[in-house]
Amino acid sequence: MTHPDVRIATSESHVLPSAQHGPNPQGLSASLYNNDLAPTTKAGRTWSSYSIFTLWANDVHSLGNYAFAIGLFALGLGGWQILLALGFGALLLFGLLNFSGFMGEKTGVPFPVMSRIAFGIRGAQIPALLRGAVAIAWFGIQTYLASVVLVVMILAVAPSAAGLNSNSFLGLSALGWICFVALWALQLVIVSYGMEMIRKYEAFAGPVILVTMGALAVWMFTRAGGSIAWSTGNTKTGLDMWLGILGGGALWVSIYGTFVLNFCDFTRSAKSKGSIVRGNFWGIPLNMLLFGVIVVVMTGAQFKIDGTIIDSPSDVVAAIPNTFLLLAASAALLILTVAVNLMANFVAPIYALTNLFPKVLNFRRAGIISGVIGLLILPWNLYNSPAVITYFLGGLGALLGPLFGIIMADYWILRRAKINIPDLYRSTPKGTYYFTRGVNFRAILALGISAIAALILAFSPALGNVSAFAWFIGSALGAIIYLVIAKRGQVHQDIDGEAIAVAPTH
Repeated sequence: MTHPDVRIATSESHVLPSAQHGPNPQGLSASLYNNDLAPTTKAGRTWSSYSIFTLWANDVHSLGNYAFAIGLFALGLGGWQILLALGFGALLLFGLLNFSGFMGEKTGVPFPVMSRIAFGIRGAQIPALLRGAVAIAWFGIQTYLASVVLVVMILAVAPSAAGLNSNSFLGLSALGWICFVALWALQLVIVSYGMEMIRKYEAFAGPVILVTMGALAVWMFTRAGGSIAWSTGNTKTGLDMWLGILGGGALWVSIYGTFVLNFCDFTRSAKSKGSIVRGNFWGIPLNMLLFGVIVVVMTGAQFKIDGTIIDSPSDVVAAIPNTFLLLAASAALLILTVAVNLMANFVAPIYALTNLFPKVLNFRRAGIISGVIGLLILPWNLYNSPAVITYFLGGLGALLGPLFGIIMADYWILRRAKINIPDLYRSTPKGTYYFTRGVNFRAILALGISAIAALILAFSPALGNVSAFAWFIGSALGAIIYLVIAKRGQVHQDIDGEAIAVAPTH
């Protein structure tokens, strides 16, 4: 429901379907405000430190992350070097996510609305859509990876289904299509119930995933005779080793370059800053250390057994000789992938689309559209070798790094965290975030210059040694350029949004 004093301006010729009859003293615009984009009431915030922790308990252990970390092993890093790379990335992420999360806790607004502070009430569509596009691609990839696990489950129970797995249409077998579409539809059903259902699902899935992955690592360790191979025998040394470690950590941050952008989509419902810090601490440095140990044990054990490098935990699951245990482990991987997609790859495009069409889209409708796009792009074609994923992530970092730098610089340095929240929803030229016809062209210019530079760094063969750092370089360039050209001399007001806030209803 909306606040009883909120009615959308009649000049926009639109009112929210659930708006109460009455005046519109806040002067809100129907093209900027609806129940899903409105700030959350402080009393209605339910995300505790455990809620934040379970986000990471699920996302860190995603199949895509395992493929990436195992890829570091395949590209010449040994066990302890992988742990060092992941630890380096985890410490950086802990700090970045706290800074990003605090913005959501203070304002209660989702990422597309938060972007309005730097890019303007209309210009914010650019960062929102870029973030949403990345999320949709990963939604498809993660669903595909889960469908591979489901195929394994089906073949274990019904070997006669192998005939459905021997043909191909648009890159997938008939069985592959059946499994992919089934998981795709299941996720659409869950997301249709909104953010509170996502929170509950994450809380359920987190412990399941931690126990399952730990058990798989112990099982592999036992199969390998109680020891593992710490390298492939062709491990990097010297400068190449340290560049690999730092590059691996930087790419690890690039994976979460998407999440540090829209972390406020979740922390807008956090009970306090302390909840964010505690949840991030247990979920990032400590959980990522556990993740690294599991990667090293599973990969090193398999290499010791037969000299091969697994592609993902699904390879380990497929080798389980007991059908019941195989099905149980496969089911846990499916639970994991659904959890990852719900939080990391559905929420961002839902808010991006809602921000684009607030008069006609809500959380549920935007979720359906996001899912359909994720199916139509045939995402399994994006997923190939560890090297391809590495360069793909580097490219994403090149685009998203500048966005993070610009928004952080605007919020923390220029405005000193002083935000006029009601003005985020006003289309009047006198509004704080109206800029020039609703667009801050200075932020757009900073984004364009820094994104081009970061893309060159990410994809130029001559600059291959620094491509892993594209996210950081792009972020720093975006922040510096924006701070140089940003308009100065403004007095920033700090006005909370409680008067226009909405209690979470789904």
